[in-house]
Amino acid sequence: MSITNRSADHLVIGGGLAGSTVAIHLAAAGRQVTLLEREPRAHHKVCGEFLSREAVAYLGQLGVDPISLGAKTIRSVRLTARDQVVETRLPFTALSLSRSVLDEALIKRAADCGCRVERGAFVETVAQHCGGWRAELRGGESWTAATVFLASGKHELRGIERGPGRHGDLVGFKLHWQLAAAETEALGDSMDLFLFKGGYGGLSLVEGNTANFCLVVRRAALLKAGGWKQLLEGIQSENAHIRQRLSGAQALWARPLAVSSIPYGYIHAGGKGLWCVGDQAAVIPSFTGDGMSIALHSGALAAQMYLAGEGADVYHCRLNAHLRPSMRLATGLSQAMVSGAGQRLAPIGLRVLPMAMSWIARATRIPERALVQTRVDGVLPLTTP
Repeated sequence: MSITNRSADHLVIGGGLAGSTVAIHLAAAGRQVTLLEREPRAHHKVCGEFLSREAVAYLGQLGVDPISLGAKTIRSVRLTARDQVVETRLPFTALSLSRSVLDEALIKRAADCGCRVERGAFVETVAQHCGGWRAELRGGESWTAATVFLASGKHELRGIERGPGRHGDLVGFKLHWQLAAAETEALGDSMDLFLFKGGYGGLSLVEGNTANFCLVVRRAALLKAGGWKQLLEGIQSENAHIRQRLSGAQALWARPLAVSSIPYGYIHAGGKGLWCVGDQAAVIPSFTGDGMSIALHSGALAAQMYLAGEGADVYHCRLNAHLRPSMRLATGLSQAMVSGAGQRLAPIGLRVLPMAMSWIARATRIPERALVQTRVDGVLPLTTP
């Protein structure tokens, strides 16, 4: 039985990129919005922390400037497997910024626009209630709302779990490092995309010249390795480039962040009446670097369509149309990258990949025609924090 029941016109569950985007747009349009964020303070998340051109444009619409927050520029990608390295320029300039910094900037922006932000609000279930929705929180509190935007990221709520996706046997890890000075300089404005048996990952600099080391690995390969420590040792033993990068490096956390059963290839089909955004709407393989732009795009599209009087199912249908082609390509490539055959063929494929990598980077982006063109006006001017 709930200790306290509270109400809101519009309830946003989750204060990540997608949830804050929805909250900012709705609050700036004069709607009464409450955002429930499960964590009480700024925190890190398992994420490649790669901001594509589309993501940077969406942040600009919201009045958030990643450069002013310390973001690093990324202009090229190095793909490595075993002892081979191939490098190519990206078809756009990207940025890299930690989620702990970016998410907090967006939550602050939402609050400045008039959104009520509740920190430490751990939502466990959401269900239909009296023509609207009821969210039950840990500790007994509950919220009712006419409209709910579900932006809980990788966290599932009881009763409305996502499906497994087309590629759902992966475990994700993330650890921040302080590289040796020479390796920090060598990494520079590139993203190191590395392959290893059963998985792949990325290494890039974020604010303060911290290196973000993020990877996914098949569950069977992780179990075979025997755990994180053995997995990391195996990656360095197999991949000479990563071994060099981490030579003399200092891990900044006692242990990595981890998330399991990532449903790559998942796209929400609609039909439940909820406005699902971010990872609750779609989960694209991380090697594309498009996850953060999809989160921002889904939040902006949901807010735009809601304010225009459209329904949640129409929104999901449109988002599906935007993402389906790139999702199919990205998921197929991700499955190949972690397969035994793909790993064996990788050294051969590296010889022809410079052109292919540029094409893949373009083909897995949100179509330009689908991007939402809007600005947050009225409550606050569009200025960087």
